[in-house]
Amino acid sequence: MNSADNRPIAFLDLAAQQARLGPALRARIDAVLAHCRFVMGPEVTELEDRLAQWCGAAECVAVSSGTDALQIVMMAEGIGRGDAVFLPAFTYTATAEVPLVLGAVPVFVDVDPDTFQIDPEHLRARIRAVREAGVLRPRAIVGVDLFGQPAPWDALRAIAQEEALFLLADCAQSFGAELHGKPLGREATATTLSFFPSKPLGGYGDGGAILTDDPERAALYRSLRTHGEGTTRYEVLRTGMNGRLDTLQAAVLLAKLDDFARELTRRDEIATQYDKGLAHVAQVPVRVPDSRSAWAIYAILLKDSAARDALQARLKEKGVPSAIYYPLPLHWQPAYRPHHDGTPMPVSEALAGRILALPIHPELTDEDVARVIAAVCAQEG
Repeated sequence: MNSADNRPIAFLDLAAQQARLGPALRARIDAVLAHCRFVMGPEVTELEDRLAQWCGAAECVAVSSGTDALQIVMMAEGIGRGDAVFLPAFTYTATAEVPLVLGAVPVFVDVDPDTFQIDPEHLRARIRAVREAGVLRPRAIVGVDLFGQPAPWDALRAIAQEEALFLLADCAQSFGAELHGKPLGREATATTLSFFPSKPLGGYGDGGAILTDDPERAALYRSLRTHGEGTTRYEVLRTGMNGRLDTLQAAVLLAKLDDFARELTRRDEIATQYDKGLAHVAQVPVRVPDSRSAWAIYAILLKDSAARDALQARLKEKGVPSAIYYPLPLHWQPAYRPHHDGTPMPVSEALAGRILALPIHPELTDEDVARVIAAVCAQEG
C-alpha cells in the first residue's frame, strides 16, 4: 500500500469546492464589495427569487439562519406559552430549541426505523395523549426532512388537517430533494431552509430562508426578520428580531446555486456506489418511496454501539472520517429532559447507538469512494 492510500479524505471539502467554483465566487463577492450594500443588497432579492423558482413556491424570505427561520415562522403563528409543538425525537437540536425559546413545549415523536423520518402513527398517539392530559394546547407539527430525504408529507398533511394544527416543514438538510417528482418546498404551510456550510447548498457562514405560498405570511415574515418594521424602517408594528441574511452570504449561495443540480447528481452517484459496496456489511439507507434524496448525510446502521465504535476507530486509522448523527435522541438531551413526559422513544434511542455517517460530498472522487467502501468492509476481515 502506498502513502496515497492513507491520505486523509475530507468529510466535507469546502476548499476543493471553492477552488472549482473560484471565479464565479469571486465575481459575485466582488460585485458586493463594489456596491457596498452589505445588508439586504440586491443579491438577497435575487437569491429569494431563485430559491422560490427552484421549489415552485410563490414566496421566499431569506433570513439569517435555519434556526431563525423556524423562530420567525413560529412567531408569526403566535406559538408560545402553553402550546405543544410536535416534532421528531431524532433530529438536530434547533427544531426543539425554538419552541422552548418562545415559551412553548416540544413534544417528541419517535421515528421510522428504516427512513428515520417522523412516525405518523406515533404522532397520532402523541397528539391524542396531549389532548387527553389537558395541560398543553396542540398547536403545530414540525416535519423534518432528515438527512436529505422527505418526511411522510401525505400523512402529515392529513393529520394536521384532522387535528387543526399548523404544519411546518424543517427542510434544513434537504433543499434539492424531490417527492412525487417535485422539489421539496411546498409540502407544508411554511418551509424553512438552512444554508450552514455543511448543507448541500451551503454558504460561508450562517443563512436560511422561508418558503410559502401565502403572501400575507410572507409579508409578516419579512417584518419579523427586520425588528417588526412596517412600511418604513422606523415604523415598528410588532416585536420582531434581527434575522436578515447578509448580502455576502447571498452572493456565495448564488454562485453555488449555478452548479447545484450537478452537485446533487454527484451526491446521488456516490450514494449508489455506497449502496452497492456496503449492503453486505451494514444496513444502508432505505429510500423514501417516490423520492430523490439531496444526500446531506449518508448514514449506515451497525449491529450495535460496540460495532459502530470499533468501525469508527478503524476508519480513522485508515484516514477515512465519519460522524455520528445523532449520539443522543433529543428527549435524552439534558436541556430537553425536564420538558419530556417520559414516553419511551425506542427507535430513536436504538438509532443513536448504531448510526454512523460516511463522507458524501461532490468533491469525492470514485477512488475516494472506493477507499471508504474498502475501509468499511475491512471491519469484517
